[in-house]
Amino acid sequence: MTEPNWREATRGLVIDEDDRLLMVKYVFPSGDVRWGTPGGGLDPGEDHIVGLHRELHEELGLTGATIGPHVWDRRHLFPMLTGHDGQRERYFLVRVGHFDPVPAIGWEQMRAEFLHDVRWWTVDELDASPESCIPNRLTTHLRTLLTDGPPPTPIDISD
Repeated sequence: MTEPNWREATRGLVIDEDDRLLMVKYVFPSGDVRWGTPGGGLDPGEDHIVGLHRELHEELGLTGATIGPHVWDRRHLFPMLTGHDGQRERYFLVRVGHFDPVPAIGWEQMRAEFLHDVRWWTVDELDASPESCIPNRLTTHLRTLLTDGPPPTPIDISD
């Protein structure tokens, strides 16, 4: 069996001083709606940290954030419009002061990338929400991260 054609991606767990997580709302062409962490695919030759700074600026208007440790890894197979078989993601902890996110690329471009909203969530709000989150078991992993701190090596959170 051949190795999947992976898209390499980077994601930020952007958490404020009150342990709220900043999430983006994806509305896919299928009509499926999910909340996920900001980030996305790497440009050719781009490393994860540089890519995450770019994505945080584009999606949230956030610049100059200190990118913390690489805490989670995730592999997810699904047919992508880019022609990839799925995505390999690295998640980084990004602690920030609370701010009002304003996408630098504008809402028209955000919607072209299936992103339709940005908001802060507490873990309890995520648990109570009827809407789905990416990745699965996000709140379980997030509670552990907030309680125990970053793991010594990244944890695989693949489905």
